Amino acid sequence: MEEKKNLFIATTYKLETIENGEKKLIEEATEERPFVFISGFGIALEAFEKNLVELKKDDAFDFTLMQEEAYGAYIEDRVLDLDREMFCINGHFDHDNIYVDAVVPLQNEDGNRFMGRVLAISDDKVKMDLNHPLAGKDLNFSGKIIESREATNEEIQQIINHMSGEGCGCGCGECGDDCNHDHSEEGCGCGCGHCH
Repeated sequence: MEEKKNLFIATTYKLETIENGEKKLIEEATEERPFVFISGFGIALEAFEKNLVELKKDDAFDFTLMQEEAYGAYIEDRVLDLDREMFCINGHFDHDNIYVDAVVPLQNEDGNRFMGRVLAISDDKVKMDLNHPLAGKDLNFSGKIIESREATNEEIQQIINHMSGEGCGCGCGECGDDCNHDHSEEGCGCGCGHCH
């Protein structure tokens, strides 16, 4: 049996949600700023990766992931009313970072980290949505493979460093020691502004 290789994949794509037969463009990875990842590290959605790993340079693709293959169903129980006090610094509410539609990092008692989106702020509560922004949606990806090859040991090490918390390593090719692009969850997946 042939050993499965970690592939360095660079791709363009248009990501559209599909609701009631209507498509809505969510984001686009262009040739100037492609989505770049290494297979086998769980950076991209498993079903997204599976659709791309067999493709070669210049191959086009167009596929739809049902919500179960993407970010799952939207779960109402993941919308929580948290005490406003949790978002206070030195006795003052953090207005700079906590506002409606802000996406903020959270941590539970077990130390697990996740992102939440602020839905509403009242005198004593902050309503937070812990669902992924694309939960409950079917996703259509269409695009083209720009590059697909075996990843180098250096590229793999960068991903390992990133996963262990040592720097960017997002695979976008733009980050040196001073990472200069958006790493918020507003772009979904790894935070490089691309959902995958």
